[in-house]
Amino acid sequence: MSESFKGIAIVACGTLSPELKRLQEEGFLDTEYLYFTKPGLHQNVHELEKQLRNQVAKAKEKTNKVIVVYGGKFCYVNADEPTKTMQNIIESLGGSVKRIQATHCMDMIAGEEERAQIADELAGGELVWWMTPGWVKFRHQVFDGWDQALANENFPRHSGGAIVLDGIGFMDEYMTEKPEEFLEYCDWMGIPMQSNPGNLDRLKSLLLEQRQLLDGE
Repeated sequence: MSESFKGIAIVACGTLSPELKRLQEEGFLDTEYLYFTKPGLHQNVHELEKQLRNQVAKAKEKTNKVIVVYGGKFCYVNADEPTKTMQNIIESLGGSVKRIQATHCMDMIAGEEERAQIADELAGGELVWWMTPGWVKFRHQVFDGWDQALANENFPRHSGGAIVLDGIGFMDEYMTEKPEEFLEYCDWMGIPMQSNPGNLDRLKSLLLEQRQLLDGE
């Protein structure tokens, strides 16, 4: 079975663009059609849906096979229409649009069991605020509208601190090149931040899973 992504478009949340662009550079994601929505739209689900539909429409002008890289459970929570889910939106886009099976971007890099293991090793099993490099790189978009009061309300209860699931070596470079920015970020959150170096094997397998489903249609 082919593992090529030629002729398949990828539509993804911009927060995951560092990982997907890396896979493209490495030749694993050998598609010419890569589309992103703005990072951090989980906070504005109406804009998220609008941009997602627009990008899928753009992708469908190029090819009829599309893989959406968005989480299900946590990326789209619609308070106005609680029964409406990310899966509903995907289904409304047509049969040749598939979504990778993960709950959010952190789950695309490390599954639930692996995250529990990482939390045990790095945070003594304490509650962790999980992030990917995009949450650092696109901080001001991901936390758009957050003031210090909102930060104080959300971060400090994560006694295990923040852990960045880094499959691309981003954090070493970031802490070396922008140490003051890194320290200011930690200060704003009120918790320490550390990196867990890893790889993109899980993301690759999730993409291949949907690629093979598209093959079968």
